[in-house]
Amino acid sequence: MISSKEAIGLENKYGAHNYHPIPVVLAKGEGVHVWDPEGNRYFDFLSAYSAVNQGHCHPHIVKALKEQGETLTLTSRAFYNNVLGEYEKFVTEFFGFDRILPMNTGAEGVETAIKICRKWAYEVKGIPENEANIVVCNNNFHGRTTTIISFSDDAGAHDHFGPYTPGFVKVEYNNLSELEEALAQKNVAGFLVEPIQGEAGVNVPDDDYLEKAAALCKKYNALFICDEVQTGIARTGSLLAVCRNCTCGSVCERMAPFYVKPDILILGKALSGGVYPVSAVLADDEIMAVIKPGQHGSTFGGNPLASKIAIAALEVIRDESLAENARRLGIIFRREINKLKDECSLIKHVRGKGLMNAIEIDDSPESETAWNLCLDLKNNGLLAKPTHGNIIRFTPPLVMTEDQLYECIEIIRKTFLAFAERIGKGEISMINS
Repeated sequence: MISSKEAIGLENKYGAHNYHPIPVVLAKGEGVHVWDPEGNRYFDFLSAYSAVNQGHCHPHIVKALKEQGETLTLTSRAFYNNVLGEYEKFVTEFFGFDRILPMNTGAEGVETAIKICRKWAYEVKGIPENEANIVVCNNNFHGRTTTIISFSDDAGAHDHFGPYTPGFVKVEYNNLSELEEALAQKNVAGFLVEPIQGEAGVNVPDDDYLEKAAALCKKYNALFICDEVQTGIARTGSLLAVCRNCTCGSVCERMAPFYVKPDILILGKALSGGVYPVSAVLADDEIMAVIKPGQHGSTFGGNPLASKIAIAALEVIRDESLAENARRLGIIFRREINKLKDECSLIKHVRGKGLMNAIEIDDSPESETAWNLCLDLKNNGLLAKPTHGNIIRFTPPLVMTEDQLYECIEIIRKTFLAFAERIGKGEISMINS
């Protein structure tokens, strides 16, 4: 096995420099832990941006990978295969929708939802061709394809990639009056929203925001589209972030757990437990029926290997009660980190839901404080990464135990207090103290 130094050197020499990773090399993973080539063990508090909700290399999912990988991996959609229909039945019943359009990545899922929404707008709502608009939120993150970055206000993702795709109207997140004003305009087809804005720093909206947003969409005959690529599949303490405190592991018969059922639901990441790229767009018949043969697809979408893996990944969520575990541990995490906030001036805000949480550092987004804290956390055995400069996300695998969580909280506590002590001694400077 090559060393960490050699692995980083190879990436730096031969790879595009489109990421800025924490300087740690991961060579092995199991459950909530990862190891570097030198054998150092770390708690993973990023979970591959919530793709590894079920923990690294979960044996049930890996078993499905091995068994199907030795049988049939890919047919394309030119032919039927004997697994896709089983998967489609399983996942639609699991989430309470009529139909699924299977894809591979989260960004593909969002692009698919945009296409479905626009086609519905022209063929069902009657909006004139090429005039449909979709409402989106400021500080959104839905992926990095050309269409998606066209409505991003993240300069790094957006600037110098034009010309940009038209047809999007931006409103302030968690602002119902702005949303209604936008929906009331002519030719609005839908509202695309993250139930919790992850990349923006785990921005959690008001408790009634999603319910009222969905009601506004219904009032103005626009589709309510939920991007749950990162928030879905038990991360926030419910099966979906739009669920009402439901930890049953699948959708209840009468849809009781939902504040409101999305018109279009986008899933990805943990849909495979991090084992394989799998995403999905779900909708009921009257919406999905606008897509006809040849109008959208993917060579790998719905392949037998992906289908078997996704079934296994969802079985783990259900059978191991991971939504309930995420909710219970999330309450403990926020309670204990808020205690730390009272004794550490570095912490400005603590926010989150379930095991999707963030600490906002009381320093400028242009500072390196959050980055340097993550380096110290790494040195102390816990991996996390900043977003938006001064915010650190904490999103461990949902298989974490209470004892492990308390061990991690102690690592965070000691790291933050030691960092603050160094600031007090003048060893570290801050932009905004």
